[in-house]
Amino acid sequence: MPSTYTVRSRVRERNSVLGRPEFISLNQQSPRAAVGPPESRGGSRRPPQAKHQSSQKAEEPTDNGSKDRRESTKMPEEDCMQLNPSFKGIAINALLAIDICLSKRMGVCAYTSSSWGGCRSMVALLALTGHGITWIIGTIVCLTRSNTLAGQEVLVNLLLALVLDVMTVAGVQRLVKRRGPWEMTPGFLDCVAMDVYSFPAAHASRAAMVSKFLLSHLVLAVPLRILLVLWAFLVGMSRVLLGRHHLTDMVCGFALGMLHFSLMETVWLSSNTCQTLISISKLSWSPFS
Repeated sequence: MPSTYTVRSRVRERNSVLGRPEFISLNQQSPRAAVGPPESRGGSRRPPQAKHQSSQKAEEPTDNGSKDRRESTKMPEEDCMQLNPSFKGIAINALLAIDICLSKRMGVCAYTSSSWGGCRSMVALLALTGHGITWIIGTIVCLTRSNTLAGQEVLVNLLLALVLDVMTVAGVQRLVKRRGPWEMTPGFLDCVAMDVYSFPAAHASRAAMVSKFLLSHLVLAVPLRILLVLWAFLVGMSRVLLGRHHLTDMVCGFALGMLHFSLMETVWLSSNTCQTLISISKLSWSPFS
């Protein structure tokens, strides 16, 4: 008779799930694992880790290489072309290009070797009539020789308008710092009058302001009024012909001159104020007279 121990063992084998045929392969060890010692089993697991580490090391330089390639292929912002510019930007760039092209073509007296180089001295003399130093010195001389109160009032306000024009144009030019169509060094009088840059045209601003001022406060015949307007236009154009300014500089100069005239009309000094300023100036200059 079988013992109780053998009966119990048979019952356990029947009840165990791993004893079924479909699970027998799970209980069997692989021949390599069964033959090899436990140290070799541990060693068989280590190579995959080494492979993983080597693969990581191999991937790192490739990633660095790809980053270097991306950085090398990345262009600086100033060399990149904007593929979708705005309509406003396209219009402004087109107008600036047209302005530069026309201004360079109209600079026929820029150099003595230009197409109209023989007329350069005459055009320069015409531009000198609209220079700030010329008008300031001329106004001071006329003011010292004027005997009427009305004439002194007009001349004092004209002098203040000229000073305002010179200071305003010089400030705007320093702020914008636009060069002329032709690379030219400014002359001595230009440096004295702080007319170094191109935008806005100081001669055009001054000519427009002076012509409007004289037309408003002097009684002139019709031919003289026409000649005064023509003079202002020719003075502005002379700087373009000499290659000093662009066409837009001349137009903005005319607009700025009209603005100076309107501003001077609003702060017009009365005759009493002008006499006070004249008396102060005479006291300051009396020790040197």
